[in-house]
Amino acid sequence: MPCYSFSMSETFSKKVEAIQKIFQDLNAESRYKAMIEMGRKLTLLPPTQKIFANIVPGCQSILYLYSELREGKIYFHAFSEALISAGMAAILVQAYSGETPETILKISPDFLKTIGIEGSLTPNRSHGLYHIHLRMKQDALKFLVK
Repeated sequence: MPCYSFSMSETFSKKVEAIQKIFQDLNAESRYKAMIEMGRKLTLLPPTQKIFANIVPGCQSILYLYSELREGKIYFHAFSEALISAGMAAILVQAYSGETPETILKISPDFLKTIGIEGSLTPNRSHGLYHIHLRMKQDALKFLVK
């Protein structure tokens, strides 16, 4: 596991370790299958949250990302009919959901390199993954300044 700064939350670190265990020793095809399976396990997003304001721009397919602040922590919910997009969102949701806005803003998703996801994606999908994380950071900032 890569070394993170002292400010990394313990919960984030544990979630990243769990994600790394899922993807360790998988080849590219198996990584895609694992990512798709994670996307299938996303909790359902209510139709009331499948609105234009929750669409993440920059994704190849329509991806909704909804966030809510509860007791100082942000919880993310995502949905996409596209299996790869849903899987990419699921990885980030699993890692960042339940963290403070400060944690989301300070900790980059470097673990994606260690699990081999970034290297397996096409440039367009990598761009979409970047935009999902960017939207999470924007939501964190929005909650922080309220």
